Formats: sequence, structure tokens, C-alpha cells
Amino acid sequence: MESKFFRFLKIVGVGYKARAEAEGRLLFLKLGYSHDVELTVPPAVRVFCFKNNVVCCTGLDKQRVHQFAATVRSCKPPEVYKGKGIMYIDEVIKKKQGKKIKMMAEVHVAYLAQMYWQVYVIGIATSHLV
Repeated sequence: MESKFFRFLKIVGVGYKARAEAEGRLLFLKLGYSHDVELTVPPAVRVFCFKNNVVCCTGLDKQRVHQFAATVRSCKPPEVYKGKGIMYIDEVIKKKQGKKIKMMAEVHVAYLAQMYWQVYVIGIATSHLV
């Protein structure tokens, strides 16, 4: 089969893996779920895996290749906080900042103020003894 169209997918995440079996007719994905995700490849598409984390979808029909690549990506779309998931090779994920630890900073400042106050009070109490 001569392939004309390609679509590469990158799998990002600890323990996330892909493997192709049955001459590119079955795709098994380990994506952090309790089970492996098994996808049957359409007849006009072939799948190859490189290095457990790069999947190549190839075929003669552009629509079918891109549709299957979108199906694979929809199994675990990339998240915006850590960037984990399945994404296209040329895709750029804009990451969000996440939560700020404002409460911990306020608690830390309050703790330092309390410690300073204790040192100040102890200093006044011991100054009368000298």
C-alpha cells in the first residue's frame, strides 16, 4: 500500500504508551485508565508506532486518515495545565498558570508576625532583669 497522507500524533505523559498490532490494523493505547484503549483501524488507514510515544497514521484517503487521527486524539486530548495527553506533532498547547498559593503566603506572614511578637515580648521581659 502506497501512502500519500500522513498524520503524526505525540503521546505525552508518564506511563502513556501506544503499540500497533496485526500489521497496523489494531492500536492499543495505555493512557492512565484502568484498562487499555483498543482502537480498530479503518481499512484505508495504516498505523505505525515509533518509540512507544509517536503514532503515525497513513493512507491514501486524506479524510479517513485525519478522521482516525482525530479519533485517537479524542481518547485523551491534551490538558492545558500539565500538557499531558495525545496531541498532533505540530500542535502547540498554550498552558495555563494554575492556582496561586496566596493562602500559604498569608499564613506564612501571620506566623512570622507572631514569632516576631514573641521575641519582642521576651526581650522586654528580660530587659528588666538586667
